[in-house]
Amino acid sequence: MSSEIRPRRRPLAPRPAERISVIAHRGASEAVPEHTLSAYRKAIDDGADALECDVRLTADGHLVCVHDRRINRTSNGRGAVSALELADLAELDFGSWKHGQSAQHGKDPHESPDSEDPERTSVLTLDRLLQLIAEAGRPVGLAIETKHPTRWAGQVEERVLALLDHYRLTTPVRIMSFSARSLHRVRIAAPELPTVYLMQLLLPRLRDGRLPPGVRIAGPSMRILRAHPTYVERAHRAGHEVHVWTVDDPVDVALCARLGVDAVITNRPQQVRAQLAS
Repeated sequence: MSSEIRPRRRPLAPRPAERISVIAHRGASEAVPEHTLSAYRKAIDDGADALECDVRLTADGHLVCVHDRRINRTSNGRGAVSALELADLAELDFGSWKHGQSAQHGKDPHESPDSEDPERTSVLTLDRLLQLIAEAGRPVGLAIETKHPTRWAGQVEERVLALLDHYRLTTPVRIMSFSARSLHRVRIAAPELPTVYLMQLLLPRLRDGRLPPGVRIAGPSMRILRAHPTYVERAHRAGHEVHVWTVDDPVDVALCARLGVDAVITNRPQQVRAQLAS
């Protein structure tokens, strides 16, 4: 157990529903292929308060927005992101899988010809996503999830922080991870940057609302909130914000609003924003 003395944080009050931040999970990914420039443009148009992305490092040192360790699910290629160079990924189609999925669900297959729109099919770099936010014309926050384990270890955080330092966004930016070690690296290098500890399950040692040292924001899954609805109150009492993922079902949105969470991460930013405002 760490002997570090942690300053006592002031308890937080539940957030009113209309003030809950709506974060677009991989962009407006219910409607548009995830992690594509088009998905993030739509999320901005849909009124998302912030954008969420996963980042992985390519073999030649570029940060790309890809969730899975391998590209098999979301592209027409195969292999691990860490073993491929950016030029290899740039040759692949990262959007048509979603178009085919829409057709399988009874939507018009001619509605959005992905192959004619590079913004719906090209791999997206974190650099390009930061450009989009800088040019958005309104404040748009960013939540970057570092994916671990990876062969590149701390190089991921190093490259992320270097890009953020280059763009110097004036909108809220936070780093998220399931890896406490990743968040520790961020804390050491950029102590002013908020971090979010993502949780799939609520471990007994965290049930009272505590988080790893230096972490300011709890990131519980929707599964945790359904099983432990009082967790939000405990985290707030410990002085931590609560950002919940992935919140798509209207029943789950209503639960988050009732509990007064601080942010919801959703594939449906337009619909969720409308529900919270009603």
